[in-house]
Amino acid sequence: MKIDDILSKSHEGTVLSRQELVFLLSLPPDSPGTYMILAEASRISKELAGGKAEVHGQFAVNLAPCNCNCLFCSFAKVNGIFSEATELTPEQAVAHARQFEEDGANAVFMMSTAQYPFERFLEMAREVRGHLNPETTLIANVGDQSRKNAVKLKDAGFAGVYHALRLREGTDTGLAVEKRKQSIRNFKEAGLEVGTCVEPVGPEHSNEELAEMIEFTASFNPSFSGAARRISLPGTKIAERGIISELRMAQIVAVTRLGMPRTVMGNCTHEPCTLGAIGGANLFWAELGANPRDTEAKTEEGRGETVRCCRSLFQESNWELWRGPSRYYNRGDNRVKEDGVRSAFPQRSDAADALGR
Repeated sequence: MKIDDILSKSHEGTVLSRQELVFLLSLPPDSPGTYMILAEASRISKELAGGKAEVHGQFAVNLAPCNCNCLFCSFAKVNGIFSEATELTPEQAVAHARQFEEDGANAVFMMSTAQYPFERFLEMAREVRGHLNPETTLIANVGDQSRKNAVKLKDAGFAGVYHALRLREGTDTGLAVEKRKQSIRNFKEAGLEVGTCVEPVGPEHSNEELAEMIEFTASFNPSFSGAARRISLPGTKIAERGIISELRMAQIVAVTRLGMPRTVMGNCTHEPCTLGAIGGANLFWAELGANPRDTEAKTEEGRGETVRCCRSLFQESNWELWRGPSRYYNRGDNRVKEDGVRSAFPQRSDAADALGR
């Protein structure tokens, strides 16, 4: 197997096979071949996205010890990092969402722990939706849901969700693989776009595992895929496994791009870094509030980055920036234009005007 032959196939628009993905993943991260992969992934991402990257903003509506016990998560009860439950008021949630909107985030994510009451999440979402511009893209990051609940998310004003089948799901987590997959089907059947990722990657994950997960994310035509490394949480058992380098993560991000059909415009990585952007990532996240990779209750005081910082990282990596509603979560919507040419969108609601928007 030769790298030139594989990259020629990619250049022609062919989605690579699992065997080819494993071969690319097996190259040393600092090899000439890997740099060729980064270049090809960057070419594809820029071609599909018109050279313009997106920054999305995520805030957490609550923080609580979680019985799902995902070993890589700071919320996991077994990790003992957080012992008390807190949650935002509707007013605080609106303030966070509006902050991201004002900062120019291309989408606003609302995240909750898996066991946060779903109806309460919907109530919060309706409040937030009512105080944002109609064109602002609102995304849910919640636990597994039935099709009925997925429809409720759509009716509450969400354009899509983030949902992932994590590496070694059911082994490093207390969640069932099939339930995760069924939730993705439920979301898509409800008309929600689904963004996903190959995550959280650690040194112990084999190239075969990664290739299999890349193929899975490609199988349901997500709004974006990508890859994210696992962040070590001090004092936890899983931290003993270590952390991959940013260069290795960039390699996986790039190979993931080569494993996606061209209908998938977005390619993400987290946490934001220039190497990821050079390797074809065209989506970063800014964060407020609780963060499953942080031991600080307010990640803006810890690991979380701002919209401005994420934009700066893209610009340092020779990306331009998309200014307007997310294209990844609004595929096929010809109303999605950049700032300054969005007249096709309806005007903001009277309720938002009444609040001085």
